[in-house]
Amino acid sequence: QVQLVESGGGLVQAGGSLRLSCAASVSGSIFRIVAMGWYRQAPGKQRELVAGITPGGSTNYADSVKGRFTISRDNAKNTVDLQMNSLKPEDTAVYYCNGRSINGPVWNWGQGTQVTVSS
Repeated sequence: QVQLVESGGGLVQAGGSLRLSCAASVSGSIFRIVAMGWYRQAPGKQRELVAGITPGGSTNYADSVKGRFTISRDNAKNTVDLQMNSLKPEDTAVYYCNGRSINGPVWNWGQGTQVTVSS
């Protein structure tokens, strides 16, 4: 069983910032070759990918967060972070991390971390 543990969520006012962290309980040799992503799910909406990062460090973002969020990874620590700036109320959701593959998420979902942005 691979564990994914997200942290760093909280309540923030619009325009504020949060930094989310994800720790994966997997071997470093595996983590280094797995693309990772941050996802979010708001009530009544599907889970969506907001940011992805390849093993080599290339990144991609959903249009809704481009220019505001930054994804990064530390292969020495098996962690993936999401720096969230200029937060908007519509960013309110539970945020999850996971590996990415052609077939979808690589591992079971963790509990996620709640991000709430007030106006």
